[in-house]
Amino acid sequence: MSLRISLRELEVFVAVAELDTVTRAAERVALTQSAASQALDKLEQGLGAKLFDRVGRRLLINEHGRLLLPRARALLDAAGDVQGLFDGGGLALRIGASTTIANYLLPPLLAAFRRDWPQARLELEVANTRDIVEAVAAFRVDFGLIEGPCHHPELLASPWRQDELLVFAAVSHPLAGRKVAAAELAEAEWILREAGSGTREEVERVLLPHLMRLSISMELGHSEAIKHAVAAGLGVSCLSRHVVADLLATGSVVEVDADLPLLTRTLYRVQHRDKAIGRGMAAFDRHLK
Repeated sequence: MSLRISLRELEVFVAVAELDTVTRAAERVALTQSAASQALDKLEQGLGAKLFDRVGRRLLINEHGRLLLPRARALLDAAGDVQGLFDGGGLALRIGASTTIANYLLPPLLAAFRRDWPQARLELEVANTRDIVEAVAAFRVDFGLIEGPCHHPELLASPWRQDELLVFAAVSHPLAGRKVAAAELAEAEWILREAGSGTREEVERVLLPHLMRLSISMELGHSEAIKHAVAAGLGVSCLSRHVVADLLATGSVVEVDADLPLLTRTLYRVQHRDKAIGRGMAAFDRHLK
């Protein structure tokens, strides 16, 4: 079977899909606007389908384009790996990580990877678990590290490591420094992450069977904001021990002595089913063991 499309045409297509105009896409791929338009026209002819709806000067990706986009990204990634086989050892890697992992667990792994591969080009996308899952599904990143289970049908999720969750409060909080009943903890004012956060999903999973409900007074989009709000006496929360280790050490917050079992969650590595493991991914995976 002879191929009717080229990698260059796919490169133009992805650029247009991300930037909405041929002019900006042409600048990204170092082509003239005319050449980029011709490449896009040739791709659509080769596929026998329009990939965009033309609205004025903008090109809005349609259902055919949305179907092609993740596959086009995957093909371009694979081509980059092939090209990199003979570039003297340089690697390129795009990682997605949910916020707790990116802030507290990933930095030493990135440092170790760069020591082994000092010329490697690294990109890190940080967001909540739901958004990282979407980034992996769209091939915007090579793989993701997330704080909760993944239910996306196109992704493969494998356990990475266990993480301890800790219920904590300010040292001056009424629940600090004594044994706390589950009913008291349920009535406390809770400060939690936003919906869509892997931490939020896991906190509810491990606590609700014991407390039956959580009285949520505040939702904050970052764990750093939550732990400092708790230290200020605004409520109680439950976060990874890694997140609150510094405030525990200074005595600003204390672990709540509640009648609860050890609270743990599994952190996961997620990858698209159709994503080939390139050299960069294989090299970084060795640091995840």
